Amino acid sequence: MLRHASALARSTHPGPGLAVTAVAVLLGIAVGLEPWRVALLGLVILLDQISVGLSNDWIDADRDRAVGRSDKPVALGQIDVRVVRAVAWISAAASLVLALPLGLAAAAVHAITLASAWTYNAALKNSPLSVLPYVVSFGLLPAIASLARPAPALPGWWVFAAGALLGIAAHFANVLPDLDDDRKTGVRGLPHRLGMRASIVITWVALLLGALAVAVGVTGSPGGIPLFAIAGSLVSLVIAIIGTVLALRRGVWRWLFRLVIVAALVDVAMLVLAGTRMLA
Repeated sequence: MLRHASALARSTHPGPGLAVTAVAVLLGIAVGLEPWRVALLGLVILLDQISVGLSNDWIDADRDRAVGRSDKPVALGQIDVRVVRAVAWISAAASLVLALPLGLAAAAVHAITLASAWTYNAALKNSPLSVLPYVVSFGLLPAIASLARPAPALPGWWVFAAGALLGIAAHFANVLPDLDDDRKTGVRGLPHRLGMRASIVITWVALLLGALAVAVGVTGSPGGIPLFAIAGSLVSLVIAIIGTVLALRRGVWRWLFRLVIVAALVDVAMLVLAGTRMLA
């Protein structure tokens, strides 16, 4: 039983799922949600991410077996794909229902982000439009938090832009380690079509533009230019320059991915520090 539970947990893609959940919680705190709303938002997004991770492993089970993925419990036969599929659907349904107390607007936007993520797993992963679900889901994530307020409010345009750009970076960074395995099974998303180096450069450019979008947005808010906007933009610029230079060299991929994580954290931190400035 414990072995199956462990295999199921690993099939949820816990790293990315917990990261997205943490970002949602921090955004909820930043826009001033009450504690119960923050907790419920976190649970909703956690279940959302569990369903997305499980649906990915269920839908990709045959491809993962074909390339001998040793990090996928379904491909290794450690858990039945039918169990993974069932829990994916249950988690998605629970996530949608639990979002309702946050308000119809927040629940509706959450439903769009969840459908977008599932669409990637089921159809768009193998198309030139593979980046689109990431743009939609990441771009709308801050809106779930702001619309969950007792007085719902949309974020500013720059918040949507920053989220969408972070989504672009997340897509390319997430796919890059699997490019070779994906090619063997016929997966041809946008990063596969553009190639490794072009994809890495796009990742850096997206992260830098995301930071600049936040800096521009908060600069237009009352109170002048916050120090975090200046510092975050400068840090992002330095990381982007280093990352782009490394992208032109061989044998440095491990360091590139570490830098991607750092740059993404800078963008997220800038959004969170913007607080209620995010509201339109």
